[in-house]
Amino acid sequence: MAVQVRSLPNGRIVSRDRSRSTPGVVLVRAPWRDMYHTLMVLSWPRLIGGVLTIYLLLNLLFASAYALSPGSIANAQPGSFTDAFSFSVQTFATIGYGAMAPANEIGHVLMVLEAFVGMLTTALVTGAVFSKFSRPTARVRFAKVAVVSQRNGVPHFMFRMANERGNQIVEARVQVSLALWERTAEGELMRRFHDLRMVRAQNMMFALSWTAMHAIEPDSPLYGQTQASLAEAEAELVVSLVGTDETMAQTVHARWSYLANEILFDHRYVDMIGIEPDGRRTVALARIDSAVPVAAASPP
Repeated sequence: MAVQVRSLPNGRIVSRDRSRSTPGVVLVRAPWRDMYHTLMVLSWPRLIGGVLTIYLLLNLLFASAYALSPGSIANAQPGSFTDAFSFSVQTFATIGYGAMAPANEIGHVLMVLEAFVGMLTTALVTGAVFSKFSRPTARVRFAKVAVVSQRNGVPHFMFRMANERGNQIVEARVQVSLALWERTAEGELMRRFHDLRMVRAQNMMFALSWTAMHAIEPDSPLYGQTQASLAEAEAELVVSLVGTDETMAQTVHARWSYLANEILFDHRYVDMIGIEPDGRRTVALARIDSAVPVAAASPP
């Protein structure tokens, strides 16, 4: 069985395209063995480019078959590959302008075969495009950095998120795990996940922004950790958000992660919530990544 080895930059557990999560190194089947999943995870430009390439190759294949069978197309100029290609496109898409038509048995056989391939291809592409277009997604933007600062005298690990859509994600739930390389008593090195207990793990209506917090108390996996110790253990804090999009009434999810160098100790976020004169609250998304040292943020 053919396999591929795939890895992510910097050994991340969560890819930073906000759409997929994959272990740092995985073994996967060849893409053609799971074509539906391959099409679903392709970007739109790659999907459209792939469909266009297949479309052109199939038409070139059938046009070559017509060209190698002189007299198979009525009203086509003898030896004209352009006419053969044009007839192939008309047959493949069931257009049928009427100027050209099959002229012998070979032409009829090729026409029937190409019409079948064209209908099958159109059905498959339509299903793939519709499935990809209708797949529910969450437009949740995560801050590029997390911070650690005091809250009521207790250090807290914090990161914030913003809903980029104008609707709400209801019953949103967030989970955070700390991934560390640890060595067992038998000397085996393995990746372990430690769940972080959030101060508020559920948000009834996630509309604007949400700053998720974890209290770093003695029972916390982050207790006593520093940026240097997290970097040494190749730590990664994995964030998973799940909720229901009120517009589509479907479950949506988003993922993000923070490496040690993306966690700023003794920092706080810059405020991003504003109030308009008419009382409406606004979110300045341009500030979502802004964090300043606690000393600089403290009043004189």
